[in-house]
Amino acid sequence: MKINQETLTQNAIALLKQLIATPSFSGEEQITGDAIESWLQSYGVKTQRQFNNIYAFNKHFDESKPTLLLNSHHDTVKPNTAYTKDPFLPHVEDGKLYGLGSNDAGGCLVSLLATFVHFYNQEDLTHNIIMAATGEEEDAGDKSLIALLPILPKIDVAVVGEPTLMDLAIAEKGLIVFDAVVKGTPSHAAHPNDNNSIYNTIEVLNWFKDYSFDQVSEALGEVKLTVTQINAGSQHNVVPAQVDLVVDVRVNDCYTNQEISEILDREAPCKMTPRSLRLNSSAIDPNHDLVKSGVGLGRKTYGSPTLSDQAALSCQSVKLGPGDSTRSHSANEFIHLHEIEEGIDLYIKILTGFLTP
Repeated sequence: MKINQETLTQNAIALLKQLIATPSFSGEEQITGDAIESWLQSYGVKTQRQFNNIYAFNKHFDESKPTLLLNSHHDTVKPNTAYTKDPFLPHVEDGKLYGLGSNDAGGCLVSLLATFVHFYNQEDLTHNIIMAATGEEEDAGDKSLIALLPILPKIDVAVVGEPTLMDLAIAEKGLIVFDAVVKGTPSHAAHPNDNNSIYNTIEVLNWFKDYSFDQVSEALGEVKLTVTQINAGSQHNVVPAQVDLVVDVRVNDCYTNQEISEILDREAPCKMTPRSLRLNSSAIDPNHDLVKSGVGLGRKTYGSPTLSDQAALSCQSVKLGPGDSTRSHSANEFIHLHEIEEGIDLYIKILTGFLTP
């Protein structure tokens, strides 16, 4: 049965409005999960659920074929205090749909859902398709895509829906957050102390400021190391025993997170402990047929500095979706309706070029 694309698009926008009106902070996505299941089931799609992760397989799934994953998330951050509009009131002004999660990543999610429905009944595709609408992306939670992947069939390539203006992010930086400690000798402030932990931190901060990793990525540039937090002391007359730093490292595709951790453990002038090494960088071969299909339609390629559920994937993946990343987590978040309309059309055209013999 052929589904009218215009009707499908309008139904996707209606679903997005429903999702905006339903609070779905990370770990609290039960009701939006229900809505996504119902929407897919209205098109005859057989859905499955793990926690608040909703997933489905195309009707003619063939285990002998490679598999394409379509993924985006339905959780949101909490609205910031600068909102002047009701974050849970979906409304359209001048062609803009306002509401929390409209841009990040509701527009991408409903566009991918519509795209999945478009291909759901088709036979003779080169790849199987799995659609996964997942939770806990915003806080990289234990019940996010990372929990779903072990129960899915092998994924060969993935499209992760995040706002990219429908250009193709063919690489994405990974992330490691380190807790660093600069030691010293605790003492009374009135007494001499040539091992003041706070003064010792000056040299350490300068080392971080000047340090650079050797390998530079063509798509992602340099590894970016940034000290983002510093904490020490509790009384005005006591020199503290240590200064605690937090160091944010954005990893390019030339290194694994394990390699970065080993380098810093060896070279840094203070003790550094990684909180997690699981959020690795992601990439796809620029000559991959999926990328070539998008480029053939006039889409640009670039490397993305922001993290997404791509970090959970071990296969080649591309980040692609309607909306603009600079609007994410902003006050009075919105997405243009025409971005969703164009997004669905482009998703379908890119995948048609990739999935059809």
